[in-house]
Amino acid sequence: MTSYERRQSMIELLRQQPGLRIHDFAKTFGVLAGTIRNDFNALEKQGLLIRVHGGAVLDQQDKFQYNSFKLRYQKNAAEKLAIATAAAALIEDGDSFFIDSSSTAFYLGQALSARHRLRAVTNGFEIARKLANNPSNSVILIGGVVNNESSSVTGMLSEQTILKLHTQKAFVSCSGFSLERGLTEVYIAEAQIKQIAIHSSQQLIALIASSKFGKEDLTPFASSEQITHLFTGAGLTPEWIEKLNRARIHFTICTETEAEAALAR
Repeated sequence: MTSYERRQSMIELLRQQPGLRIHDFAKTFGVLAGTIRNDFNALEKQGLLIRVHGGAVLDQQDKFQYNSFKLRYQKNAAEKLAIATAAAALIEDGDSFFIDSSSTAFYLGQALSARHRLRAVTNGFEIARKLANNPSNSVILIGGVVNNESSSVTGMLSEQTILKLHTQKAFVSCSGFSLERGLTEVYIAEAQIKQIAIHSSQQLIALIASSKFGKEDLTPFASSEQITHLFTGAGLTPEWIEKLNRARIHFTICTETEAEAALAR
């Protein structure tokens, strides 16, 4: 097999199994781990994948409708993958949940590829497309006004739909988080959707990148007391770890190594 043929096969395998790591490819193709790393580097230069610790994820730019979502998907990819992999452990076959339109939520959708019969409600059409790839899932993409920047729908129609539904968990991200104002969002319409979805769910699962801590944006949509469990990245500072402990917020710091181990199981 030539290098070109191996790399094409690697891309196809990543489409089928997003969690494959360097050692998996090395074993599959009977080559050294260093060879796979060189393949990853070459494919990344071609814009076909994004390197993360221990492996890579596909660059989904050809699948996204809007470049703004592509840019968010590529930013801090390793941390988002780690958060999504850890949070996916809370979802079992047959569960119902709301999932927002964030790029971190898209990684969560990828991490759920092995689940079946999921009942998902979302205002993000990229998320809906990802989850709908599994025909056993029931995916409700709520109607409303299309927002190009966030690849989402918002507005009165969206809010009315969510009010009529009830889910077990709401998985949401935010643009800023503080103990005083809770989870905040730049766009008012996005905040309103998340607020209603949280009210219609039994549990709030917060997916918050470590860089968002200490930032406050325009519109709060959930208090810190409402959080059932918070997932964040390894960049969380000791000061914030102490603050979360004092506030008695259940949280998990997600590392790339742990994500690799979880994906390998």
